[in-house]
Amino acid sequence: MIKDAINLLIQGKALTEKEASDAAEAIMSGEATPTQIAGFLVALRLKGESVQEILGMTKVMREKSLKVNIVGEVIDIVGTGGDGLNTFNISTASAFVTAAAGIKVAKHGNRAASGRMGAADILESKGTKLELSPGAVARCIDEIGIGFMFAPTFHPAMRFAGPPRRELGIRTIFNFLGPLTNPAGAQYQVLGVAQPKDASYDVAEALANVLADLGTKSTWIVRGDDGLDELTTTGFSQVWEVKQGNVRHFRIDPTELGLQLADLSQLQIETTEDGVEKFDVALSSSDSPERDIVLLNSAAALFTSGKVESLKSGVELSRNVVNSGEAMNKVAELAEFTQRLDKDG
Repeated sequence: MIKDAINLLIQGKALTEKEASDAAEAIMSGEATPTQIAGFLVALRLKGESVQEILGMTKVMREKSLKVNIVGEVIDIVGTGGDGLNTFNISTASAFVTAAAGIKVAKHGNRAASGRMGAADILESKGTKLELSPGAVARCIDEIGIGFMFAPTFHPAMRFAGPPRRELGIRTIFNFLGPLTNPAGAQYQVLGVAQPKDASYDVAEALANVLADLGTKSTWIVRGDDGLDELTTTGFSQVWEVKQGNVRHFRIDPTELGLQLADLSQLQIETTEDGVEKFDVALSSSDSPERDIVLLNSAAALFTSGKVESLKSGVELSRNVVNSGEAMNKVAELAEFTQRLDKDG
């Protein structure tokens, strides 16, 4: 019962994986009331989410999501959001570079929660139809190499938690669960994780241990030292590599990869129009801070998925793909393909 879970949490006691799973089941089946859901989420956040709690809830959310059945393996480049830095959508631009370089991308995302533009917002501005069926998304991935899974469509069980989350207006465990529940079962990921100021533990390290338990093939969990939930070009980035059940931590210096150091303000946006403009600049052939940070993050995706043997060669391949116009062409290709699918019903 979710009441029992709340009682344990307010005493500062951690839930077992089973207790967390039971609570998630109560929330996602509609058994728990909105008040109980809010109480559970707040109590869990105040205590601090454990690996076992995240693991238990992730398994239930994966079970209840709609599935995208595709041929072969895919990668997702996604972030938890919530870094509060309001940058342009770096991970989405990186996803198109990765797809143009020949790696299939199953991009999972939503509209902006705390930032200016989420993945769904930038894709919609480019003409991509968001609310596609699992079969239609599978066709996108199989036929053009990239598809977008709009979170509200693929996680119908989340409708019960939605109103309490919106009314609370704070970070909850569900901010972490979304990136861990890719509907296409992506076995490769570059997952950006912001470190909440109030968290008493390292969230990136915790999620790395969750993914090690879940059996990911190869995932990089990343965070910039500037607070970005991406690999950054303003300085060092921290990486937790999860592979074959093991976690390895190291850091990346962008200057060692031939990239220029940027100022964070060069990557930030004030309006949605700024977001679209910087997205376009990032995928153009001109040198820019926007392009450099996208090259770095797409290089990580290419390396993680085994396309290249080093991060440096990933940067070079990414640069070639962007300079040739293939990455920007992929943006238009996805928009046109989804419009055709939407029209065909």
